[in-house]
Amino acid sequence: MIRQIAPQFFTRNLPATLAYYTKKLGFVAVGTWQDPPVYAILARDQHAIHFRCATPPNADRDKYTDELLDAYFYIENADDLYAEYAAKGVEFARGVADMPWGAREFVVKDCDGRLLAFGAAA
Repeated sequence: MIRQIAPQFFTRNLPATLAYYTKKLGFVAVGTWQDPPVYAILARDQHAIHFRCATPPNADRDKYTDELLDAYFYIENADDLYAEYAAKGVEFARGVADMPWGAREFVVKDCDGRLLAFGAAA
C-alpha cells in the first residue's frame, strides 16, 4: 500500500534551493549528502521533497502561460499559507482564489522556476 510519495526535483544550485525552501516555504532539511551537497531531503508537515544537483531537463517554453505545474500540495487553509508566504516575499504565479473545481488555491514560482500549486477544499 502506498502511504506517501516524494517527488525528486533537479536543481543546479542546491545551497540556493535549500535556502529558499527553508526560509521562504517553511521546510526543514532532513539531510544532505556529500560535501558539497549533491542531494537533499526537505520536509514540511511530514511530507518530503528530494532534491538532486543536476541539470534539469529543458522546460516547455509555454510552461508559465499554460500553467504546467510541477507539484500540487493539498493543504488545510489556503489563505493562511498564502499570507505566510506573502510575508516572506515568495513570488506567486497566481494569487489565492476559489477555483471552479472546488478548491481555494494559489501557485508559487520557486527559485528554480518550478510551479507549485497549493490548494484546500473550498
